[in-house]
Amino acid sequence: MTLDIDAGYITDDATGDGWRLMLGDSCERLAEIADHTVDLSVCSPPFAQLYNYSPSPRDLSNSRDRGEFFEHYSFIIREQLRVTRPGRLSIVHVQQIALQKALHGVIGLTDFRGEVIRAHEEAGWIFHGEVTIDKDPQAQAIRTKAHALMFVTKDRDAAGLRPALADYLLMFRAPGDNQTPVKTDVSNDEWIQWARPIWPGCGDVEAMQAMEDLGLILPRPAWYGIRETNTLNTRVAKEDADERHICPLQLDLIERCVRLWSSPGELVLSPFAGIGSEGYVSVMQGRRFVGCELKPSYWRTAVTNLRLAERQVSTPSLFDDEFDLASGDR
Repeated sequence: MTLDIDAGYITDDATGDGWRLMLGDSCERLAEIADHTVDLSVCSPPFAQLYNYSPSPRDLSNSRDRGEFFEHYSFIIREQLRVTRPGRLSIVHVQQIALQKALHGVIGLTDFRGEVIRAHEEAGWIFHGEVTIDKDPQAQAIRTKAHALMFVTKDRDAAGLRPALADYLLMFRAPGDNQTPVKTDVSNDEWIQWARPIWPGCGDVEAMQAMEDLGLILPRPAWYGIRETNTLNTRVAKEDADERHICPLQLDLIERCVRLWSSPGELVLSPFAGIGSEGYVSVMQGRRFVGCELKPSYWRTAVTNLRLAERQVSTPSLFDDEFDLASGDR
C-alpha cells in the first residue's frame, strides 16, 4: 500500500482467481491496463454533483462545475477506448439531472445524458444504442422529494408537474471490426424481452426500501425480470457523512449486460467499481474482471464481494456432485 500524504491518496491492489481490483484514481490506474485487452466495460459514473461520494479532489462528484467534471471524465473515457478491443462495447448507466432553484436559480432539467454521449463521441467512441430504464414515480418522489411529482403540486398548480426521471444505459462501440465473435448464452425468448427499448425500474434501492417500510411497494410485470432490490449490501461500505449516497446497479441488470455482450472467460472492466457489483456478476458469470475504485471503504467492500463470488463459483453444488458420481469422476 502507498500513501500520498499531501492529498491523503491511497493506492492498493487485490487479486483473485480471474480478477484484479485496484484502489486509486482511474485516471492514473487505467494506464496499467494494456491496449486492446478489455472485452466489455460496465459502469455507473458519478452524476456530476448530483451525489457526493467522498471528499477527495480526485472524485468526479467533487468537480466545481460541469466543465471540470467532463474534463476529468473525458480522460477516463479516452483511457477506456484505449484498453478496449475494436468492435467491443462500453455500457454506461446515467440519469438526467434536475436543476434546483436554490443552486441553479431555476427548476428544470439539464441534459446530462446528452453530454455523456457527446463526450464519448468526441473521444472516438461510436454511439451504438441505448435502453431507457423505467422508474417508479412514487418511489422517486419519496426519495428525492421532487415537487414536480407530488400530489400537492398537482392540486396547487399542475403546470409544475413532470414525469419521473428515467435512467439510461448508453452503449458505445470502439471503432473497428470485432475479431472475436461474442458467443452469448442468451436464449431467443430472453432476447425478445431484452431487445425492448425500455427495461424495468432499476436504481431506486433506498426509495424502494422506504416504500417497503410504508407498505407501498407496487407489483411489477413478471416478464420484466429485474428485481429493484437485488443489489450487493451497501451498509458495510458507508463510513461517514462524506458518503451521502451509494447507488449500486442491480445485479440482474449487470448480468444482462455481461451475458449479452461478452463471452465466458473474457475481461470485463469497471473504472468506477464501487462496492464491486460489476465484478461480482462478472466472476459469477465466468468472466474475468478488472476494476478501479477511489474510495477505500468501497474498495474493501468490493474486495469482500469479489472473494465471495470466487468462493461461490468454486464450491460444487449438489448437482455437480451428482454429475461427478454419474460420470465416475470425483
